[in-house]
Amino acid sequence: MQKTAVSWLVYRLTGSALLLGLVAFASLIPSLILSPYAGSFIDRHNRYKILVITQVVSMLQAGALAAIIFFKFYNIPCIIFLSLVQGIINAFDVTCRQSLMVEMVDQKEDLPNAIALNSTMTNMARIVGPAFAGLILSTFGEDICFIGNFLSYIPVLACMFMMKLNLSIVERPQKSIWEELEEGFKYVSGDRELSSMILMIGISSLFVIPFNTLMPIFAKDLFHGNAGTFSWFESAAGLGSVISAMYLANLRSAKPLMRIMVIASTVFGLSLILLAYSGVLSLALVFMTFSGLGMMAQTSSINTYIQTHTIPAMRARAISYYIMAYQGMIPIGSLIIGWTAQAFGPRLAVCLAGLIGLCATGLFVVYKTKRSGRQISMQNLLHLR
Repeated sequence: MQKTAVSWLVYRLTGSALLLGLVAFASLIPSLILSPYAGSFIDRHNRYKILVITQVVSMLQAGALAAIIFFKFYNIPCIIFLSLVQGIINAFDVTCRQSLMVEMVDQKEDLPNAIALNSTMTNMARIVGPAFAGLILSTFGEDICFIGNFLSYIPVLACMFMMKLNLSIVERPQKSIWEELEEGFKYVSGDRELSSMILMIGISSLFVIPFNTLMPIFAKDLFHGNAGTFSWFESAAGLGSVISAMYLANLRSAKPLMRIMVIASTVFGLSLILLAYSGVLSLALVFMTFSGLGMMAQTSSINTYIQTHTIPAMRARAISYYIMAYQGMIPIGSLIIGWTAQAFGPRLAVCLAGLIGLCATGLFVVYKTKRSGRQISMQNLLHLR
């Protein structure tokens, strides 16, 4: 609800696609800078305690944002600053939650399903949140959305305090956090499979996923709608994401994840090209649904692959590089697509995002095919010897 309300508020006050991109940039750029450090920090401390702290600080940030909007202090630099604060919190919070999930699942073979179910929960919120936000924005105004977000942390914290986890004892590390940072980088960069998947999500986050930044423009200017129309776009993407997550939640094995990622990336790119030039709102919402389906399957399959193919000692650090490539690149991409939309129009900007996504997928397939061919040739050579 808050994400939808912030986007709508900024565009309503400024009418600027560039400022829409700047707000997204401020909220996510800390993930690019801080995620590797956050991964090493979390590996050295109690994940549960860190998560409680991030939720408390998030509640304070939400309260500050709710207060300035309630008292109609419409200051764009202040909103950008509070978005930056939330981004700093998220750099630790998201990495911590992802790595804590392993501790919450008793049967490790159920981990892929747990990750997908967690994604389903998140994307259900993407459907319900914007839908409620659109209703509240048009009926009561932005301030109620922000107050609702502030109050939502009360049950969240209550649930956290009720949790009973048998966490492994974190031993006092002998190495400095900077040495562990270097170890994490060497581990990820030395594993070709992990590094190629992280590179893929990085390209997608830089050039493709930020298309969502322009949806207020599609809703308000291209389809002549209101806040409710904008919420339909967000909910359509959320619906596609939930369908995708439900499929992933029922996977019996992690083996097909790479193939799923390739198919999902192709669907994502094609749906954006079709969305870009849809002249009818109903068709645009259909393609928006497919974009959510492709985006969710792409990000979730890469996330699951990393978590299931990383050794436990390096898990938080490997996840932190995923978060850096995923959330860290989106803010830069938001600025790029905001500038592109300002210069060439929103339709062309979204179309280019889809084309880049298809090109990246094609290059990934070529790379994997050549690598598989080299591996088979090496195995044959060893067999002959």
